[in-house]
Amino acid sequence: MLNDWNVFWGLRVAECPCDVHFVEWLEETGVTGKTIYHFGSGGHHYVGIRCAEPELDNAVLSITASTPEYEAFLKLAKEQPALLHHYSCYFGDIYTSNAKLLPMFDVVTLFHSCEFRNEKNDAYGALTDLEVMELFVDRLNPGGHILFYTGSFAYAGAEPLIAELETTRPIEKVGLFKTLLVYRKRA
Repeated sequence: MLNDWNVFWGLRVAECPCDVHFVEWLEETGVTGKTIYHFGSGGHHYVGIRCAEPELDNAVLSITASTPEYEAFLKLAKEQPALLHHYSCYFGDIYTSNAKLLPMFDVVTLFHSCEFRNEKNDAYGALTDLEVMELFVDRLNPGGHILFYTGSFAYAGAEPLIAELETTRPIEKVGLFKTLLVYRKRA
């Protein structure tokens, strides 16, 4: 059985500001017209909605393993079909991602690294957190950015994997932006 997360996560900026900080990073760095992969849509779908605004004009593909969050996306899509020109969310387990099914991206957020992988994923041959990180760096265009959330409850587990990723993939640390750790893929 799929290791899903049957919780609805609303926009709780005080508890989890990563999505708001990400949109602020996009605005402050002038990232527009790009293709973004976003790990963890949240029931608010804030990143997808904001990136569809004309001043950002980004295309976002987001994943959720939460049935209520995916149902919120379906409702949003029915109510605002024009949003689908810029935003799509799919239901699934990021640990079953397949490079053959993914396009190349300009920006990837892996804010929830190490939060959901456990023995339930082993039952269906899911990737490890490091393998997910490697896959998405490989699907990142040269010069593109990959971001991690330092405020995650699982960041202590992700941090050594990110350090290992620096040695196995062509990425370089750009620095911190509020709660986000930003890397760039070398050309």
